[in-house]
Amino acid sequence: MRLAEPLLIALQFLTRLPVSLAGMPAPQQLGRSLLWYPVVGLLLGGLLLLAQLLLSGAPALLQAALLLALWVGLSGGLHLDGLADTADAWVGGYGDRERTLAIMKDPRSGPIAVVVLVLLLLLKFAALVALLQAGQWAALLLAPWLGRGLLPLLFLTTPYVRAGGLGQALSEHLPRQQLPVVLAGNALLMLLLGWAGLLAIGAALLAFFLLRRAFIARLGGTTGDTAGALLELVECMVLVVLALALA
Repeated sequence: MRLAEPLLIALQFLTRLPVSLAGMPAPQQLGRSLLWYPVVGLLLGGLLLLAQLLLSGAPALLQAALLLALWVGLSGGLHLDGLADTADAWVGGYGDRERTLAIMKDPRSGPIAVVVLVLLLLLKFAALVALLQAGQWAALLLAPWLGRGLLPLLFLTTPYVRAGGLGQALSEHLPRQQLPVVLAGNALLMLLLGWAGLLAIGAALLAFFLLRRAFIARLGGTTGDTAGALLELVECMVLVVLALALA
């Protein structure tokens, strides 16, 4: 198996960057692509940093708005869609597992989904404004890095409860021995960013623990939608905590 294949799979699955694959990946390749999720997050963070450098002369409010728009565009809104479906299902499911799973499959978004998305984007925007005004560029790197770095940990530690699809292949074929080493290595690299790295890791792990516990309590595990919700909420948590630390 060529090294580039799992990386290209991760890029295609997590971003809207112009990546094309020769054909449908094998389940083993899908599983190995999880090793590259943190790298994809780091790449997205690097692109955001480059954009911020190009926008450095613009007002902080405009910078934050443009960076957030770019951030959403680079991911194609994929994870926001997962958050919207999860929000609708969590409220409309009334605590029932099967009803919650059924609502997640409905492509329509209800008012709860809209409210949650607006609040999340508002929190991200406000946190970005505060961080940019303080010159805390590391947050642009850490938030997407941690958001995508924790997805492999979710699949590693949590049952996948919806049969079929890419999520099941990821869960069944992930490299269980290599993933902990890769994730630990990425965490050490984040710590090189100093207090921001340490605080971001702590905030992300807290969000991960709380969300994973909620997923297991309601569903007995995770789905693709809840994985997307986790990514978005981890990113938001990291930005907000780092912004609050400036006070």
